[in-house]
Amino acid sequence: MRLLLTEGQQSDHKGAATLLPDLPAATEMLGDKGYDSDAYRAALIERGITPCIPPRAKRKHPATYCKTLYKQRHKVENMFAKLKDWRRIAMRFDRCAHAFLSAIQIAAIVIFWI
Repeated sequence: MRLLLTEGQQSDHKGAATLLPDLPAATEMLGDKGYDSDAYRAALIERGITPCIPPRAKRKHPATYCKTLYKQRHKVENMFAKLKDWRRIAMRFDRCAHAFLSAIQIAAIVIFWI
């Protein structure tokens, strides 16, 4: 599992492109509209991964995606909901990025084992 902490104003697909070389072998990638970019889709397809990403609303040529498969995205959102049960993470008490990421990693480990 890889966790990457980026700036709040950075788009999701740019952060995901950083993690692209570390992706495990997979057949599909579920992502929300923040991951919708032609370059990211092309990089996924090049690795043999089918992107299941809904297109942004203002896209001139909307890409297709499997709505049935996309319904599984709730599992990812449930994980973020569990992380936000930890008050320290939800309120962002840590001022330093490395301390905040460490708190997220500790919470993720505990959530994984429970």
